[in-house]
Amino acid sequence: MGFNSNVCFPKQPNFLNKRAALVLNADYRPLSYLPLSVWPWQDAIKAKFLDRVDVIAEYEETVHSPSVSIKIPSVVVLRDYVRPSKSSAFTRFNLFLRDEFSCQYCGKKGEMTFDHVLPRCRGGKTTWENVVAACSSCNLQKGSRDLKSSGMKILKKPKKPSVEVLMNKGRKFPPNYLHESWIDFLYWDAELES
Repeated sequence: MGFNSNVCFPKQPNFLNKRAALVLNADYRPLSYLPLSVWPWQDAIKAKFLDRVDVIAEYEETVHSPSVSIKIPSVVVLRDYVRPSKSSAFTRFNLFLRDEFSCQYCGKKGEMTFDHVLPRCRGGKTTWENVVAACSSCNLQKGSRDLKSSGMKILKKPKKPSVEVLMNKGRKFPPNYLHESWIDFLYWDAELES
């Protein structure tokens, strides 16, 4: 089944590129928050026809094949539960997420690098417990010295975060695009306004 987006949107050829579908696990939670679990609209339609997902919200726009017209899914739920990973991958992004994209020496937010609390040249390892997010100026100031000899203090002792902690922190940093139909599924446990 091939869909021709030009039939529906001749004046807006890039329009459909923005029509991603939020993918929820069978428990109605996103598979991940950062990056947010989304599929291109083509994958969401294919999964629907293969009976792998239920569509629970749609965009107003439709796409057409020679024999079928279908609304573009905006939220899909997997029929089979995908067991989440029990371990947090040690990546630069997850490190910054754990530290909420802020320097662990001065608290500044923005462009981050990472720093070994106990420098590698002094036997420090590249582990969750020894690496923190740092701004460039603090990283340069500390250099290859330990905390005591640098005169610097760490704001929060680094430790390995659980997958759940990373997912909860990920909710604080929404992606640039959130469709209104996604909001109830992303923030279902947020405090309600009175």
